[in-house]
Amino acid sequence: MHPAMKHWRARNGCLELGGQSLTRLADRVGQTPFFAYDRQLLDERVALLRGCLPVGVRLHYAVKANPMPAVLQHLKPLVDGFDVASAGEMIAALDTGMDPAAVAIAGPGKTDSELRQAIAAGILVEIESENEARRVARLSEDSGYTARVAVRINPDFVLKGAGMRMGGGPQQFGVDQERVPELLGQITSAGLQFEGFHIFAGSQILRSDIICDVQRQSVELVLGFAEQARRPLRYLNIGGGFGIPYFPKDEPLDIRQVGENLHLLAERVSERQPQAEVVVELGRYIVGEAGVYVSRVVDRKESRGQIFLVTDGGLHHQLAASGNFGQVIRRNYPVAIGNKFDAVPTEVASVVGCLCTPLDLLGDRCELPAAEVDDLVVIFQSGAYGRTASPSAFLSHPTAIEVLV
Repeated sequence: MHPAMKHWRARNGCLELGGQSLTRLADRVGQTPFFAYDRQLLDERVALLRGCLPVGVRLHYAVKANPMPAVLQHLKPLVDGFDVASAGEMIAALDTGMDPAAVAIAGPGKTDSELRQAIAAGILVEIESENEARRVARLSEDSGYTARVAVRINPDFVLKGAGMRMGGGPQQFGVDQERVPELLGQITSAGLQFEGFHIFAGSQILRSDIICDVQRQSVELVLGFAEQARRPLRYLNIGGGFGIPYFPKDEPLDIRQVGENLHLLAERVSERQPQAEVVVELGRYIVGEAGVYVSRVVDRKESRGQIFLVTDGGLHHQLAASGNFGQVIRRNYPVAIGNKFDAVPTEVASVVGCLCTPLDLLGDRCELPAAEVDDLVVIFQSGAYGRTASPSAFLSHPTAIEVLV
């Protein structure tokens, strides 16, 4: 069994989610494919983080990982804030009742409309360029509302070992480190309410030593800039990037080592900038392992000695599992026959979707129990970057339902 499946339970051979069998849940949902997210696993992951992170460090949820409204409502009392990347995500976050002061918006290419909405809502705008700072200043003056801002820094150090790098070198994200001092002067002159800095160097990191190192560099960089800002630092978002194991050789992140390092860094920040709140921004690490994607076998066929399980799902719902969302070398996400969860594998089969493209491959030559039409195929590690990160309009098939159980 894939290590990622070990925290899932089965009863009478069938996978359980939220205390009920997968087959019963499928009947309750009324159709396949669907995504299902387990409340208890969300609770357990946040509890793990709370047990490792320093008390003073704020835990924010990155809404882009999974913006399902029910998930946001469930997480709202468990986390300290939300980080959003669009006006749509901002509305969803504020609909939960989260304090606007605990919501921040980041991302390149924010439109004037999005910035105007963010300023009026009173959420923190993370500045990505000098031009964006000028636009925020103009919109703030026009509206009569003082904009709360932070500067997202593109550092000069390069993060190694990340699934996706978002800092170092030329980037559309953030303001180059060497240009930050001038921008701080621009923000002061414009009368904007400067609150701090944000650094997000990369994502899907499984090595704790790399995370610890980038957090140390980020804190030292920001503390240096804070002295140039001419006002107390209140906000220090050092990103996240905590990875989850997708593939058989992946080792889970040593979160306790990360927590120990953060204790030291939080003390250093407190000594230099006592009003500053250190923020860790996590998305995938909170929701990724709490979700599954479920599709139904609609055909079983053999082609020149290879078995294909054709499902009613596909890459239009779960693009990442098909290997088309950043994988350099395609590898299988953990996959199982959900209604035969603890059965012994007896064959090698490829799981494909219903789309007319060879890219629609959900599992390549997987060792599985013999599956038949109407069996339920489960793709694990599907709680983050699933439905909303996939081309749902491709070939005009129905979208997948989402449920929180």
